[in-house]
Amino acid sequence: MHIGPLLGSGRTADVYALDGPWVLRRYRQGIDTTGELAVMSYLSASGFPVPRIGPPAEDALPTDLVVQRLTGPTLAEAMLAGTVTGDEGAELLARLLRELHAIPPRLSQEPEDRILHLDLRPENVVLAPEGAMVIDWMTAGEGPPALDRAMTSLLLAQAALDPSYSAGPGARGVLAALLNRFTDDGGVPADALARATALRAADPQLTAHRTAVLDEAAELVASLAG
Repeated sequence: MHIGPLLGSGRTADVYALDGPWVLRRYRQGIDTTGELAVMSYLSASGFPVPRIGPPAEDALPTDLVVQRLTGPTLAEAMLAGTVTGDEGAELLARLLRELHAIPPRLSQEPEDRILHLDLRPENVVLAPEGAMVIDWMTAGEGPPALDRAMTSLLLAQAALDPSYSAGPGARGVLAALLNRFTDDGGVPADALARATALRAADPQLTAHRTAVLDEAAELVASLAG
């Protein structure tokens, strides 16, 4: 497939148009997509809503990933526009994590481990015509589901404390609603929150402000989680 024009750029990758229903996602920092491809293929075969994997593009690089071209707003955009309420957004995030954590791990031999997204936030859920699709599996790993719940909670708390983030004012309400739903799934234990905070602190893509409010964000999660 011929690589077409640039469609957009994110924190770590650029997205290019391809022939037909595909796009090429190319990481700018030399990140090998082999692991991400393996996780997405496994999840797709398990029935979890991820974009379909496409055929390799011409002159493909190890940093390239060809995936289904999705249409529709992200969950963040839909909540900001008011077409999805904060409570509905929290319900969707909780459901997606619950469904993900019902799938056995691909590699781990630990019976309690599951596949973890570790970056599941409203920006990484696309409300496509065929249903909600989860994107951006670069940080995926395997481990206890509580760590994934803690990471999503921490991401929302950081957004709530970021005055430059347009959806920030509503993020606190979404966080509170999400933590309420997590109660039946095991909640967000203190050790999982501490581990998520350490992982987040090590993220080289973290902005200066979100680094500065990281401890405050963890305290917000802990207070709302009770």
